[in-house]
Amino acid sequence: MFPPLTLKTVRWRPLEGEGLEHLTVRAVEGGIRAESAVIGDRGDGRLYGVHYRIDLDAGWRVRSFRVEETDGSRVAMTSDGEGRWRSESGEPLAAFDGCIDIDLAGTPFTNTLPIRRLGLAPEAGTVRLKMVYVPFDTFSPFPDGQNYTCLDRARRYLYQADDRTFQAELPVDADGFVTDYPTLFARL
Repeated sequence: MFPPLTLKTVRWRPLEGEGLEHLTVRAVEGGIRAESAVIGDRGDGRLYGVHYRIDLDAGWRVRSFRVEETDGSRVAMTSDGEGRWRSESGEPLAAFDGCIDIDLAGTPFTNTLPIRRLGLAPEAGTVRLKMVYVPFDTFSPFPDGQNYTCLDRARRYLYQADDRTFQAELPVDADGFVTDYPTLFARL
């Protein structure tokens, strides 16, 4: 469905406030690595600068991630790729059992993870997922229900929050990366 990825660099900007993301995704031995720098504002006048790194296996399952703010705040977790998570110090995190993907608040890139991993077709209907959600204001992850529906294979997907408070149609490029995230981000 999506071609193998060797190297890709993209940028997005938020539609409200100031900010920019610069992301590079590349093939590494055993999988994929995504690294990004994100700057922005939280909407209350507080600015932030974040660096994140996500390591994925060849099937686009998250194996580890680290999110660090320039002020020193950080969160890092590892996964077995089957939905069992551990803290950076190795403690099991049972609250996240069943989460394969992550969703980082300040980037549209993490929508690419389930889109590429699942390879959905329109006839698959809606798939309900449980994510590790990391808000950029607290860096305190929590489980979050999300739904994905393929509207046009490898071109357009419907994202819906499980609680129905938000939804967006997400057009993607030939590699499965969001090109436009209505009300939130625009690709540069």
